Amino acid sequence: MNILLLASAFNSLTQRVHAELRDRGHTVAVELALPDSPLPETVRRHAPQLVVAPMLKTAIPEEVWTAHTCLVVHPGPVGDRGPSSLDWAIHEGVDQWGVTVLQADGEMDAGDVWACVPCRVPPVPKSELYRGEIADAALEAVLLAVERFAGGTYVPREQDVARTADARLRPRPYLDQSVRRIDWAEDSTHDVLRKLRAADSQPGVLDVLLGREWFLHGGHPETELRGRPGELLATRAGAVCRATKDGAVWIPELRPRRLPGQPPTYKLPAVRALGDRLPPLPDHALPLLPEVRHGTWTDIRYREDGNVGFLSFSFPGGAMSTEQCRRLLDAYREACERPTSVLVLGGERDFFSNGIHLGVIEAADDPAAESWANINAIDDLVEAVLTTTDRLVVAAVAGNAAAGGVMLALAADEVWCRSGAVLNPHYRLMGLYGSEYWTHTLPRKVGPATADRLMREALPVSSAGALRLGLVDRVVDCSPEEFAREVGGLAARLASLPATASRITAKKTELDRLESVTPLAGFREQELARMRRTFDDPDAPYHSLRRSFVHKERPACTPPHLGPARVAQTGQTPSAADVTGTAPHGVSSRPNG
Repeated sequence: MNILLLASAFNSLTQRVHAELRDRGHTVAVELALPDSPLPETVRRHAPQLVVAPMLKTAIPEEVWTAHTCLVVHPGPVGDRGPSSLDWAIHEGVDQWGVTVLQADGEMDAGDVWACVPCRVPPVPKSELYRGEIADAALEAVLLAVERFAGGTYVPREQDVARTADARLRPRPYLDQSVRRIDWAEDSTHDVLRKLRAADSQPGVLDVLLGREWFLHGGHPETELRGRPGELLATRAGAVCRATKDGAVWIPELRPRRLPGQPPTYKLPAVRALGDRLPPLPDHALPLLPEVRHGTWTDIRYREDGNVGFLSFSFPGGAMSTEQCRRLLDAYREACERPTSVLVLGGERDFFSNGIHLGVIEAADDPAAESWANINAIDDLVEAVLTTTDRLVVAAVAGNAAAGGVMLALAADEVWCRSGAVLNPHYRLMGLYGSEYWTHTLPRKVGPATADRLMREALPVSSAGALRLGLVDRVVDCSPEEFAREVGGLAARLASLPATASRITAKKTELDRLESVTPLAGFREQELARMRRTFDDPDAPYHSLRRSFVHKERPACTPPHLGPARVAQTGQTPSAADVTGTAPHGVSSRPNG
């Protein structure tokens, strides 16, 4: 079937729906709903059999929904309406929610229902929930709705909010900052975390800190530190710890409030954002291998279970700055000193990695120099994984991965991917050739022809599609909450296999053979030479693309590579108009139509 996706941005859910529908043989194109876009004319040009809106912040014009069946994904159960569905759900502390696919009509979120799938709401940030449980339910609902539409006999059911038993399911307004505001003297740690999680990653919670207004992004509980409510207590891994009336929370990222006439602001690690404003505070870094496990937050953790080591990491947005790459490399080297035969590398439920940290690079005094430092730091990490010969390394890809993050996973001996993850194994849309030894690992995994196509098309790949291509070795079909446990069982089984010891022995032999024929250093040198030329050229598209990406600038038009004709096969370097202007795995403050 010829399906057109209408979206406000090519975000994580839109990417997943795009990839999964293509996996099932549908012809899929994407059009972004932009302010100056003549949407009725655009839709007519595509002549779709069905229109699907996975993430749309504006109403579909009447001229479109009267001419085509338009299915809108709403991240709430039947009866819920409004622009802040997930925000309200988390803010009110619900533990069960759902996703509804409804037909667009004259009233927002009020159309007939084609499918509705329930889901759990674990105590995680909104963006993590959106990419996890909500995305799983949304995909199931979309596929069911598409199947019902294709069958031609299904009659969608009318909504009847008046008969809805749950009083919370009703049209509700935008959740604004007056409701999100934190009262540090009165709010408990539980309430502070609930407000922070409901605002992640957009719009954040507006607050005053050290004489300036900031949006707070993210929040994790602290189990030991205490202080005067609102007081900054310590730093750790770029985050700041702030006291509540009965405890404290860690805040990983801050975004300054935009001043009149100034460009849009963007999130940065809290310590980096505060800069000279930050008073001297103790750095409460945790040892990687503590004798007893700490219950407090840290972004890198290690644990062991028998012959298996688990090195987990979780960086906001999946971006890895120079400092984060270096800390993870130090942790990796320390983990490799442990007497294990299998080392599992990856997060437990959200992003694996999206490669270098474009926000930190943009904020640097010399972005070219910081780009160079960041790419070398992640290359060092990938090299360490590639040259590990005394144990098997498994990349556990719990969530989405892109660019250098995909290549970090490919450096492992095996890649295990959760069924809901989306992979973007390309760099072209940021005007980069790429590094992280991709010219060695990607062709080795999928073959030269497929590697070239993936890089040229620059389209997302589902977990099932990645398995078919050979990009990953195993798909773990489970919920986000179950992934760590499932991986633990699989890793224990791998460590117990008699063949594992011989595989480890063969790694050393194979690396020696490779080094004698095509040394790894040669791949890195060739990749970095091209990257250096791009970084050092102020007129290279990378710099304008990076700025557009970080500042979330709207594109002038829908990127041509998202059309069904695959215009991207020309292989030309994109312009700023070729990117969506939003983080590829981000979540809008209004992820519904």
